[in-house]
Amino acid sequence: MTKPIRLHPENPKLFEFRGKPLVLVTATEHYGAVMNRPFLFEKYLADAAKKKITLTRLFTLFRELQLANNPYSTCKPESPDYVAPFKRVGPGKALDGEPQYDLDVWNPEFFERLHGFLSLASKYGIIVEVTLFSNTYCDEVWNLNPLHPKNNINGLKDIKWAEYITCRHPELFKRQKAYLHKILLETNRYDNIIYELCNEPGGGFNLPESPSVEEVNAWLKTVAREIRRTEAGLKNKHLISGQEAFVYFPWEQPTTRSFRDFPVDIVNMHSSHLWSNTSYDGKSYDHGEFMKKKLRLERIRDYCLDTYPEKKPLNFDEDNSASCYKDLPAWLIHRKRAWAALFGGAHYDYIDFSIVNYRETGSPEAQKYIRTWMKHLSEYIHSIDLVNARPVPQIVKKYPSPTLPFVLAVEGKDYNIYLVDKRELEEKGYGKPLCGSITCELPAGVYELAFYSPVTGRYSTRRTLTGSRETRIKLPEFTHDIVLRLRKKK
Repeated sequence: MTKPIRLHPENPKLFEFRGKPLVLVTATEHYGAVMNRPFLFEKYLADAAKKKITLTRLFTLFRELQLANNPYSTCKPESPDYVAPFKRVGPGKALDGEPQYDLDVWNPEFFERLHGFLSLASKYGIIVEVTLFSNTYCDEVWNLNPLHPKNNINGLKDIKWAEYITCRHPELFKRQKAYLHKILLETNRYDNIIYELCNEPGGGFNLPESPSVEEVNAWLKTVAREIRRTEAGLKNKHLISGQEAFVYFPWEQPTTRSFRDFPVDIVNMHSSHLWSNTSYDGKSYDHGEFMKKKLRLERIRDYCLDTYPEKKPLNFDEDNSASCYKDLPAWLIHRKRAWAALFGGAHYDYIDFSIVNYRETGSPEAQKYIRTWMKHLSEYIHSIDLVNARPVPQIVKKYPSPTLPFVLAVEGKDYNIYLVDKRELEEKGYGKPLCGSITCELPAGVYELAFYSPVTGRYSTRRTLTGSRETRIKLPEFTHDIVLRLRKKK
């Protein structure tokens, strides 16, 4: 087995995997491929590989609750179908009506499915972000957790749900560490995994005795130390992803420490949350609220560019701007946000809620649209010399309204310009064809120009042009978005 995926030694904003540069891009199922017994992950991974998907995310313990605006998914299995790391032994009943767990007995079925999933993903060259813990959000979700005292026979003390991701309760934390060490030992052999500390950690409820943000951050740092300490004695050392805790009241997702002194190698950003207020270095960014069908491309551009000088990759790890809407307008939003993120030097994860039990490759419509579009994006981004590519939006001097340009270039050699209609769904003229011209500042020389369609994955007929300080390029008529590729001829 080769060495695990790592930050690229020549460009820390991307990855190196099996000797090649890699960008993480995906339309993934909702993270329950192992925990949900009827889900045939073999079909899902085979299709993901065909679609050039490079990332999937996997929850190993957290089980989610279905809500009105958060549809059914693999992460919300029926109680008899939930496969946990711990074995159900009874005779008492857990809060979901199934037998209680024994936290001292590991579940062979879970680890058989875990190894089956990771080994097959490895065969396909797909990176798996193994998410170790998660926020529990509310009593109803905490009630589904095997570590809830009423769900096991091991005599844990009752706690408030928000205290789950703190070090307040030694016996609970002892159980968390035992689970953590087991997962680390079982999965150390794989080169295609990243460990995520915790999904959406949060504190600062403005309520008596509730955990503060600093208390949750202390727990996250302790989990990171446990990973490093455990792997110090193992063959492989893996990257850690995550972010500092968000603030419940008033809502804020700070990221300055995440990029600088927090113990993660990759900064995860859940860009569409219930309230949108991501902050970095004293500046706020509105990426759009959870499931509200907002595009917000200017804020994504600004956040990518402002954080790009930091020495850690940015991963839009779970973009839920419109993912519950399995329709063309929602998929267009995520196509645009994905191209914008990657051309901003980041990575991108979109949940495809059309992938569920008995439909492991998604709906026919998702196959036709978002899944095929993500394939085109992955193919395009990996055709660039990524090690030497950088975002250089300043080369575009003029462009037609209401578009927005994103530029990823190997300066002097290969200029890739993603030009996108930035209008929101409700704005006048949304979806109407666009035309006009774009003016770029290019080094002198002869370039080969071709237009690329994110819809079809095809280039136009190539033609040559001469680069100058004001290189004017007439655009063909297009709808929503188009890519210009200018490669200097030798």
